Amino acid sequence: MLGLLSDTNPKWVAIVEANLSTFLSDHLYAEQKATSNGFSFVIQYPEKTELIKEMGAYALEESEHFKRILDYMLQKGIVLQKDKKNEYVNYLRKFFPKTKDRNENLINRLLLASLIEARSCERFALFAKLTMNAELSEFYQDLIKDEVGHYKLFQNLARKFQDENSVVEKWNKLLIYEATYMKQMGISALVHG
Repeated sequence: MLGLLSDTNPKWVAIVEANLSTFLSDHLYAEQKATSNGFSFVIQYPEKTELIKEMGAYALEESEHFKRILDYMLQKGIVLQKDKKNEYVNYLRKFFPKTKDRNENLINRLLLASLIEARSCERFALFAKLTMNAELSEFYQDLIKDEVGHYKLFQNLARKFQDENSVVEKWNKLLIYEATYMKQMGISALVHG
């Protein structure tokens, strides 16, 4: 369904369970960055009505996820850690060459966002399936529905603003690039680590 070319090693779940504060903190910050990304699309592309409508709703939903994670952490007494640089996202951003073409930049950003959502979904699904924490399993099973929706949203938007063949070609190359990186991941409790 997500089309990813690599799967996370199930051993990653044990790493997360042993470092829950790290994982939840990283997830919290990922939701904050996703919210900011939604706002950024609105600010940078105000002329694209359909895009800004969707991104406004997306930003709101991601901020709700932020609040749910924060509330869970506070309720359970889980210490919030400082934000860490997201090596995964930084790696993905290097894939597309810099361009002054606004539409090309838009498509690239939409595809990056789609891939980040897809990988998050894959990780959350694995965690929900294998964790011994029934409460967190249910929490992440619920989040997966939204993450899949976000993945599809960004895919659909990319296809609205560029022809299907170009989007598919870029997407397939991006998937290969991401899979190469992910072969060495699954060794930390970060969402994409």
